[in-house]
Formats: sequence, C-alpha cells, structure tokens
Amino acid sequence: MKVSPATRRKARHYGMQALYQWQMTQTAPHIIEAEFKTDNDMTHVDTDYLHELVQKVPAVADELDNHYEEFLQDRSLNELDAITKSLLRMAAYEFAYRPDVPYKVVINEAVSLGKKFGAVDSFKFINGLLDQLAPKLRSIEVQAEKTRKK
Repeated sequence: MKVSPATRRKARHYGMQALYQWQMTQTAPHIIEAEFKTDNDMTHVDTDYLHELVQKVPAVADELDNHYEEFLQDRSLNELDAITKSLLRMAAYEFAYRPDVPYKVVINEAVSLGKKFGAVDSFKFINGLLDQLAPKLRSIEVQAEKTRKK
C-alpha cells in the first residue's frame, strides 16, 4: 500500500469513527479495528496508520486529554461530545507521537472531520483549541513557521 495524503485521510476518517465507537461501547480496540477492516473497503486506506490510531490513542487517552484540557475554556472534559473528544484525542496523539506529520496537517484534518461529523460549528472549537495546543506540543515547528512568515 502506497501511503499518500488520501490514504492517510481515509485512515483518520475510520480512526475517528473507531475511537468514537470505543468511547461509546468500551469494546476492545482490536475488536473494533477488526470490524472496521471487515465491514469497509480498505483498498485506499493506510491500514498501518489506522491500526496505530485505533490501538494507541485509547492506550494513552488520559495523557492526551491532559494535553488539551487546559484549553477547554469554560468546559470540562465530560461536557465534550464523543466526536469532538475523538478528534481532539487523535490530533493530540499526532502532535505528541507523530512529528513526521506537520502540525498544520493535523489541524486541517481534524477540522475537516469536525465539519463532516461534528455538531454545527464544533469545527471552530476544534480549530481554536488545536491552534493553542500546537505551540505546546510542537513548539519548535510552530516557532519555525512564525519565523518563516516574517
């Protein structure tokens, strides 16, 4: 499988859905992943990336929540809907564990999925929060971007 932006995007799409299902059902991630691979055409999906998201995000979910919790403003973690929480966890995971993925790509993909699956205007909340989280977890990359723009 050739990894491309499109195959990676599809992995995030299914990854977000799988993380949502995990949150709602507490089914073991490996079972959810197997169901997704059985029920969906994985021809154009970066299945290695999907596997990583589905297996590793739940394993470090509390750590990921801690990364972005300070930016929730007047909300608590418990007030976040499951879609938003899935997207924030997935993006925080990519920020923290996938430095090969540019931070702007992480934000754009999360916002795009938020527009598609989230509540009305939830993508704006996701965008604003991730804009604040990026300098915390990707300080060198964010600073380099600011320097380039000057």
